[in-house]
Amino acid sequence: MKKLRGKKWLGWTTGIAIGLIISLGFVSANNEERNFSIVKNLDIFYSLFRELNTYYVDETDPEELIETAIEAMLESLDPYTTYISETEMDDFNFMTTGEYAGIGALITRLDDYVCISEPYKGFPADEAGLKAGDKILSIDGVDMKGKSTEEVSNKLKGPANTEVKVVVQRYGEEKPLEISIIRENIQINPVPYYGLVENNTGIIVLNNFTHNCSREVEKALNDLKKQGAEKIILDLRGNPGGLLDEAVKVANLFVPRGSEIVSTKGKIKQWDKVYSATKAPVDTLIPLSIMINRGSASASEIVAGAIQDHDRGVIVGNRSFGKGLVQTTRNLPYNAKLKVTTAKYYIPSGRCIQALDYSHRNEDGSVGYVPDSLVSEFQTDNGRTVYDGGGISPDVLVPRDTLSNIAYALMAQQTIFKYANAFVSENVSVAKPETFVVSDDLYSDFTDFVTSLDDFKYTSASRERFRKLVEAAKEEGYYDIHLNEFKALEEKLDVDVSFDLKTFRDEVDDLLGNELMKRYYYQEGAIKYALKHDKVLKKALEVLNDEAQYRGILSGTVLSHAGDRLHR
Repeated sequence: MKKLRGKKWLGWTTGIAIGLIISLGFVSANNEERNFSIVKNLDIFYSLFRELNTYYVDETDPEELIETAIEAMLESLDPYTTYISETEMDDFNFMTTGEYAGIGALITRLDDYVCISEPYKGFPADEAGLKAGDKILSIDGVDMKGKSTEEVSNKLKGPANTEVKVVVQRYGEEKPLEISIIRENIQINPVPYYGLVENNTGIIVLNNFTHNCSREVEKALNDLKKQGAEKIILDLRGNPGGLLDEAVKVANLFVPRGSEIVSTKGKIKQWDKVYSATKAPVDTLIPLSIMINRGSASASEIVAGAIQDHDRGVIVGNRSFGKGLVQTTRNLPYNAKLKVTTAKYYIPSGRCIQALDYSHRNEDGSVGYVPDSLVSEFQTDNGRTVYDGGGISPDVLVPRDTLSNIAYALMAQQTIFKYANAFVSENVSVAKPETFVVSDDLYSDFTDFVTSLDDFKYTSASRERFRKLVEAAKEEGYYDIHLNEFKALEEKLDVDVSFDLKTFRDEVDDLLGNELMKRYYYQEGAIKYALKHDKVLKKALEVLNDEAQYRGILSGTVLSHAGDRLHR
């Protein structure tokens, strides 16, 4: 969007305001009171901005002020109605299509520079020799020190078949490396992995509902069946959703033609629509399990909900995110867009996926506790009781693992990432994901690396609770009375990084192994390694391998957590 200042900007704004007033007058002719309110408040806003632009003591940026006003206005509605400026269109298009033009790599900020965090296998960055951990010093001669990930990303992106020159500093190398890369149209496969996890059970990992993702799932499903798969697990954990049509097509792979998948209901009744399976399915009989968690949202919840409501498969994991609002994009001037909520999703049983209250959520944004008084009962095809109130509740609940304080600190401070840089510089290869283990020697080396860092900051959970205890004791007057006891306890709770690394080794092992597998075997290797220790996958396999339990859950003779109010 162009910067518009002074009289020119005011003239443009006046025209826009008048145009809005006139157009809204025609649209709202049948509601004079509402129409007057809209016209009045638009006039107030324009007049306020005119006075502000003229008399405010410092120079103002019209674009920045207007965007701030727009964002504040939209935030008062729901979390998903957003303004997309012209500069954000590339990211928006990537979210919906999975395509962009660039080098094909993930980046992350590390200290003063942005680094390559993961080059995609077979894409330009990988083919040119960029590696995870490479610190980006400059791009096309422009110094990248202090630049944000967004700024670096914009420099790396560009039209396909154009060259970009990147200078990087690689760990263990004395001299910087200059690497020339030819940008390409990057299409990220939404199915990063599929394969057999047991002799007769196949798993399909679906990361996003981007354009044509259903084709990739169908391809994986048919291939797995050719390999002998007699049971299927669809992994939708961490899948934030995407295109509605693709969700319908993915569900259609497993349910008969004509089955309702989802319906939308909104303010404009002519937009209300029922989406049903329109094609012949691939397989309506193969035992099916879908894995979900708090990160499974929108289109993921449509698929999981439709499968659950039609009693087609067993849902395993944790309750999903609770995002059941439909967004439609509307074109705005200067190549911008408004992504506006226009309806809600309703799955076949009639329940709405959307959280009843999206202002009080968990820290990760997923739906929080919903009181029983606000929840309604619904029935699946087989008469099982399911509930609305937010997201999809699994049939089989697997307790969610939470990271210890030290594991969280290692990730937040990128300590594992830094160690992997050093490890890879000294080790040409490691065992394949199927057989790789974090050995005692490797873990000991990692422990030495962590404890040698001067900038690793870590507070144990016990120490954090002690701090709160001290605050409470001071407020109530007990601290000074028992000062010696408090000091003695404080000394005993001094953080011992080595001790905590040993105590929480299992979860640190998983994080460390995952990062190393990405370095040597890309994303596919990391997924294979993670699946070996996956508790949710283990439970899904257990259910699929127990035909009586599987059939019992779907028929309602075995109580599932989807019908158990205690888990809420």
